[in-house]
Amino acid sequence: MATITRENIGLLNDKLTVTLTKEDYFSGFETSLKKYAKTANIPGFRKGMVPTGLVKKMYGQGVFSEEVLRKVEQEMNAYMTKEQIDIFAQPLPLENDANKLDMNNLSDYVFSFEIGLKPEFEVNLSKFEATRYVVTVTEAMIDDEIARLQTRFGKMTEPETVTSEDNVLNVTFTETDSKGNPVENGVSKDNSVLVKYFAEKFRKNLMDKKKDDVVLLQIKKAFEDKEAETILADLGLTKDDADKYFNMLITKVGLVEKAALDEELFKQIYPGNENIKTEADLRNEIKAEIEKYYAQSARNQVQDQIYHYLVDHVSMELPENFLKRWLQNGGEKPKTAEEAEAEYPSFSKQLKWTLISSKLSQDNKIEVLPEDIRNFAKMQLFSYMGNQLGALGDNQQWIDDYANRMMQDKKFVEDSYHRINAEKLFDALESQVKAKDESISADDFAKKLEHHHH
Repeated sequence: MATITRENIGLLNDKLTVTLTKEDYFSGFETSLKKYAKTANIPGFRKGMVPTGLVKKMYGQGVFSEEVLRKVEQEMNAYMTKEQIDIFAQPLPLENDANKLDMNNLSDYVFSFEIGLKPEFEVNLSKFEATRYVVTVTEAMIDDEIARLQTRFGKMTEPETVTSEDNVLNVTFTETDSKGNPVENGVSKDNSVLVKYFAEKFRKNLMDKKKDDVVLLQIKKAFEDKEAETILADLGLTKDDADKYFNMLITKVGLVEKAALDEELFKQIYPGNENIKTEADLRNEIKAEIEKYYAQSARNQVQDQIYHYLVDHVSMELPENFLKRWLQNGGEKPKTAEEAEAEYPSFSKQLKWTLISSKLSQDNKIEVLPEDIRNFAKMQLFSYMGNQLGALGDNQQWIDDYANRMMQDKKFVEDSYHRINAEKLFDALESQVKAKDESISADDFAKKLEHHHH
């Protein structure tokens, strides 16, 4: 009869040793040989009529090894289920008798495995108080949004010269030397740039320019850091190339003539909304939208605070040595000890969160149903259509067919499950924590969001 012994070899790190006797695997081996004989396709014999002895001679060792290893796995799984051992990943093989397996020399075989045990820990949010940031929506923010909408729904014109920072320039960048002479095999590419994207000190060089004029520039002097990075990337260059010279040929000067603030614009911005008839109505609607956006962002930020509190304050020990060995040998591609060591800090943090969120999902009875995933697929489709449900017409069957197709996509289902589970979990946790409101400017709130990680 198979025996299994358990030995502690480190923090949350045990060794399981499985010993099989002949009686544990031999009958299974003979049964497997008979099954193989019934399905073996060997020239000169009808299917199912191949002598067992011939099958044993030709394939016996492979069938024998497979049966012994299957029995080891079966005994291991039964033992861990009975003992209720909660482990990380899969057991890692240690010393074993796999290379000694011999169907002609039946004996006891010993296999040892290393397992990493999941830790016990407590989660308590009762002492945590979050800060819910309330962004003050200013008149200037509303003005900026109205100006953006006027530009978006405006009319493109082609003035003769550059007169303001709102001009759009179609240009061709051609790499040159410092005197403006083209460089052999240098970069040359078309682009479209707003004058206001150039560095403020450089813009005066563009005023009164017109189609076919050429301006010699260096990227690092013509643009601020962020815009320079974007232009360089578009040219296929890096920030190390920022001091290169370019002739910028203006191929077209454009200017958006902003749409007038009238009912025609209101209908374009909010089709179907008959309540917006004046600029005041428009401002109220835009203010409400901005407030809604920041309220949702503030919720997300509260959830981010919860995430960081849990990761930073829940005390948990992990079987570090086992996990590092698992990083080396447990994946599809083996890693070196150095690679595992470098990867471990971020891996352990993510693992800690996985354990915490799994426990909290169980404690809060979080459940993701197939219908949740189906509805998520439909909302994804609507987002592809710009959230315009009308774009899909009345074809509800087409929407249902799309959702059904996505439900057959294993990766989509898995990704959607984790996302929906996280949303439901954070909604539940948010309702359990205290939160005090704090007014904040949009700029300061944006800085808070830069540290959003979960």
